[in-house]
Amino acid sequence: MNHLGPLGIFLLGISTGALLLEVLAYKFVFKREYGWRSALASLAVSLGRSVTRLIPLAVTLPGAYWLYEHRLFEASSQGVWSWVVLFFGIEFFYYWFHRLGHRSRWFWLSHAVHHTSNELNLLAAGRLGWTSQITGSYAIFTPLALLGFTPESIFAAFTLNLSYQFWVHSDWVPKLGVLEGILNTPSAHRVHHAANVDYLDANYGGVLVVFDRLFGTYVAERDDLPCRYGLVHPLKTNNPLKIVFHQFGPFLRDVRSARGLREVWGYLFAPPGWRPDGNGETTEDLRREAAAGKKAEAPTPVHEAGQAVAV
Repeated sequence: MNHLGPLGIFLLGISTGALLLEVLAYKFVFKREYGWRSALASLAVSLGRSVTRLIPLAVTLPGAYWLYEHRLFEASSQGVWSWVVLFFGIEFFYYWFHRLGHRSRWFWLSHAVHHTSNELNLLAAGRLGWTSQITGSYAIFTPLALLGFTPESIFAAFTLNLSYQFWVHSDWVPKLGVLEGILNTPSAHRVHHAANVDYLDANYGGVLVVFDRLFGTYVAERDDLPCRYGLVHPLKTNNPLKIVFHQFGPFLRDVRSARGLREVWGYLFAPPGWRPDGNGETTEDLRREAAAGKKAEAPTPVHEAGQAVAV
């Protein structure tokens, strides 16, 4: 079974205490209503996902044991530097793992679950898909085994990376000054969870946003554009089963409707919202529509005499 033993118990205790503090802060500090139904739905999804711990690492990290047997280095012989390499290795591959989860529909089927909450609170951090460990997406981490890291250490480091992200699921922690643009902060992660067109597909980092800045996906939270959380088309249910599997029905219908292998491939691996005729709802499509709408709403330029200028 995949677990972190005593460390996992410690992290569970810390997160439980933080959840209680957040609930109290909502009531007595922020004077805001806590979204109990959404939070309990997140808890139910999280508890359901705990069953995935029974999935063997050989399935979760396919090929990692074989690569480790043919490793190029002995990571354990590098002392503290091996931990530095593992940290940045996990961060680098997590960036692409996370980006793939948004930019390929096959992987979005699982990852979309995490974005279904229309409220952002600490419990939303545990709203994770039940199928991600069998889709093959974790294979992206397996090259670390070739560097001499055991599959167990890779999974443990990945789990710690996810544990850090627990606290960034907050809509009340303010911007953190000089740390913005370096660490994955609550502000940066609010942008990631926002469904606003200007915020889509941004801030994929786990602990850092360094790779977002390097690969052009970092977007800072704007004071003039409040985040609207959830999916582009909000999911208005607190039923855990519907939350987990809501993407699968439309996906299967689209694949069945495909007219040829190109369309099958597109429905499988193109970005969510892709359509064969180009009139879909990918991030690019939505931004084109938004830009066209702004252009249409722009006032017509006029001469001083009041005559319209041809444009």
